[in-house]
Amino acid sequence: MSPLCDNCGDHVNKLNQQVSVMRKEIKNLRQMLDSAIRAHRKHLTSIQSAVSKIELCEPDKVQTTTTSSPPQPPSSSESPQAALEQGNIQTVPIGYISSCFSVKNGTPRQPTICGPSRAELRIEQSVFNNPEHALVGLEQYSHVWIIFLFHKNGHLSYKAKVKPPRLNGERVGVYSTRSPHRPNALGLTLAKLDKIVGDTIHLSDIDMIDGTPVLDIKPYIPEYDSPHTRRDSEPYDLKTDQPQKTAVSLNETTEILNCHEDSTETDALRREKSEADIPLADSSRVSVQCSFPKDLHSVLEEVKTFVTQGELCQLSCESKDCVSVSPKTKPTELTVDRPCYGEETYSTIAGWIREPPVGSLKVRFTTLAERELAEFLPAHFSGASESDRPKFKFLRSTEEAAVAIRGVLSADPRSVYRRTRCRDRLFFFTLDTADITCWFGRGFAEVLQVRPVEQHAASK
Repeated sequence: MSPLCDNCGDHVNKLNQQVSVMRKEIKNLRQMLDSAIRAHRKHLTSIQSAVSKIELCEPDKVQTTTTSSPPQPPSSSESPQAALEQGNIQTVPIGYISSCFSVKNGTPRQPTICGPSRAELRIEQSVFNNPEHALVGLEQYSHVWIIFLFHKNGHLSYKAKVKPPRLNGERVGVYSTRSPHRPNALGLTLAKLDKIVGDTIHLSDIDMIDGTPVLDIKPYIPEYDSPHTRRDSEPYDLKTDQPQKTAVSLNETTEILNCHEDSTETDALRREKSEADIPLADSSRVSVQCSFPKDLHSVLEEVKTFVTQGELCQLSCESKDCVSVSPKTKPTELTVDRPCYGEETYSTIAGWIREPPVGSLKVRFTTLAERELAEFLPAHFSGASESDRPKFKFLRSTEEAAVAIRGVLSADPRSVYRRTRCRDRLFFFTLDTADITCWFGRGFAEVLQVRPVEQHAASK
C-alpha cells in the first residue's frame, strides 16, 4: 500500500478536526436538551402547584393533575376513600425541621455519621388544634422514625440506576440505595429523641436540612424494627402462654444430665452427712432442683445419643460437600451469596455498605481554624459580657462542634463529580451558625477556617 501524500494527509487531518467539532456540538446539544427538559419539569411543577392551590380554593370545580405517570380519572367525581385505594393521596406536612444544617452541601447522608447534629421539629397547629396532645407518650421512646420529603432535590428527574458517592461512581439500582432522587421523593431517618417541650421535639443524630417538610413520626420499637431482637424471641404456646421450646441443643442436654449426676452425688452426700447430724441446707436445695426420676434419665440419655448422631451426620455431609437438591425448584429465582458479618448473623446487607471503595478520611484543623472555633459560645449561653462573640444555636460546646465537623468530613461529603473533577477546589459547608472552609488531600481533610455565617456572607 502506497504511503499518503502530503495533500491527502492534510485532508484527513481536516476531516478529523471537523469530526471532533461535530462531536462537541452534539454534546452541547445534548446538554441543552437536558437543561430544557429540567426547565420544562420545573415549569410543570409550578403549574401543578398553582392548579392545586386553585383546587383548594374552589373544590367544586373539576380537578385535573398533569404528571408523567399514566392518566388518572378526574378526582372530582371520586371520594377520598376511592382516591386512597388508587394510591392517590395529598400529603400535608405536620411540621418543618429546624436543623443545624442550613444547606445541602455538607449535610450527612446518614444520621449516624454526625452524632452531635441536632434539630427541632414543631408540630403545626393547622394539623392539630392542640399539637402537644399528639406527642403524649412519645417521651417514653429513645428513638423515632422521621418520614420526610427531599425538598431540595433541585429537579424531579430520576433514573433506574444511580451512582452512590460511597461506590465512587459505580452504578446500582436506585432501590438498593438511599438516594434522594426517586420516583417519590420520600426520606426516612432514625433520629434520637432528646426531649419534648410542649409542641416541639428536640432531636439529634439527624441528616435533614433546615426547612425539611416532615410527613409523619413513628416510635422506634426494637422488638418490631430490629431483626436482631426478633432472633432472640421464642414462640409462645397459646394454651399455657409460656415460651415454647421447639428443640433441645446438645449443650442443654449435657447440662441437664450433668445436673442429674451431680444431684445423685449430692443425695448420697446428704444421706451420709445426715447420719452425722450435719445440716446441709444448700445440698438439699440443689437436690430438690436437679433430681430426676430414672425414667427421665433414660430418656435424656436417648436424646443425647440422637443429637450426637445428628451432629456427626451433619459434619460428615459437610466434609463430603453433600448438597441436598429439592425435586421442586424454581428456575426463575436468583440465588445471591450475601456477605455475613460476625459469628451469628440474622440479617445481611450489601458488602459495600460496610466496606465501601471510598475510605474514611482523617480530619485535622489548622491553628487558625482551632482559634476561630474556640470563639464560638455554646447554645443557651446566658452571659451578657461576651455578647459580641458568635454563638451556636444547637451545638452545646466547641468540643461538640469539633466532633460534628470531624464526623461530616471523615465520611467525605463530596459528590463523585467533586471528588474526581474538582479535587483542588475548596469545599464549603455550614454547620449550625458556622461556615467551614476546608480542602481535601489524599486520605485527609483539613479545616482552614471556621467563621460565623453572617461574617462569611458579608465578606462575599
